[in-house]
Amino acid sequence: LITIIAVFPGSPAEEAGLQVHDNILTVDGQPVLDEQGNRRQDLLLGPEGSSMTLTVQTPGQEARPVTLTRRRVTGSLPVFNEVLLSPAGKRIGYLLLATFGDSSVDDQVRQALQAMNEEAPLDGLILDNRVNGGGYSDVVNDIFSLFTGGTLGHFISREGRDPLVVRKKGIAGSQNLPLVVMVGQGTASFGEIFSGVLQDLGRAYLIGEQTEGNVEILYIYEFADGSRAWIAHDSFRPLNHPEQDWEKTGILPDLVVPSEWDQVTLQTDPAVQAALEYFDR
Repeated sequence: LITIIAVFPGSPAEEAGLQVHDNILTVDGQPVLDEQGNRRQDLLLGPEGSSMTLTVQTPGQEARPVTLTRRRVTGSLPVFNEVLLSPAGKRIGYLLLATFGDSSVDDQVRQALQAMNEEAPLDGLILDNRVNGGGYSDVVNDIFSLFTGGTLGHFISREGRDPLVVRKKGIAGSQNLPLVVMVGQGTASFGEIFSGVLQDLGRAYLIGEQTEGNVEILYIYEFADGSRAWIAHDSFRPLNHPEQDWEKTGILPDLVVPSEWDQVTLQTDPAVQAALEYFDR
C-alpha cells in the first residue's frame, strides 16, 4: 500500500476527499506495489485528463473506490495544520512537518501559527516530525527561530567545531508556547537535529519512538560524467549534552508511544492523544 502524508490544496485528491493517513491499495484493480515491494509510480502517473479508480482505505474503515481525473498539480508541499482540543479543553495546535526540503515550509509554518491563533491563543503546539527526513539548513534555522534562539549546538568535523546560531523571530507568542515534538523511525537528518535540539534545550517534550541516528551534514559533489556523490562532512553535538552522539543513539523520546502511520488517523493516533494529555498535566 501507499500511505498519504500530504494532500495538495485544489488537487484531484483533495476534491475526492483523500486525507493524510489514507492508504491507497490498488490503482485500476492492480496492486500499487510490485513483487519486490517497490511502489509502481507508473500506475499513478498518466496523461492529463485521463481517469483512474483507486481503492482507498482510511484506517479503521472499510476500503472504498475513488475515481480521479488526472490533472497537473503545482505548488509547494503543504504544511497540514489543525487546532485540536485536549481532554481538559485546551486549544492545541498540530503541525505536520513532512519535510524541511521545501523552501516554503518556514513561511507556511508562520502562516499556520498566525491562523491557528486568530480565534483564540493556543495553549500548546504539537510538531509532528515522524515522517520528516530532513532538508535545507536555512529552512530549519528559520523554524528554529520561531521557538528558540542563540547557540543551539555545534557541527563537528575534522576541521573543528562550527556553532549553530539562530536569532529569535517569534510570531503569535511562539517563543513561549509549550511544545511537544513527535519523532519516530521516519525522522532523519535535520528532522532529528531539530527535534533533539529542542529537547536538549528543555524547550520541547518528545513523544514517539527512537530515531535511527542520521545527523550527518551531506555535501554534494558533481562529476563530469554526470554522476553525483553525497559525502558526509559534519555531525552534530547538542549544546547542553555535547557528550551525546546521536549518530550512535538516535533521538530518544521522553515518552515512548508506538504508532503506525498507515494504521491511525489524526483522531485515533495514540501519540497525538498522549501529547494532548501531556498538555493537560
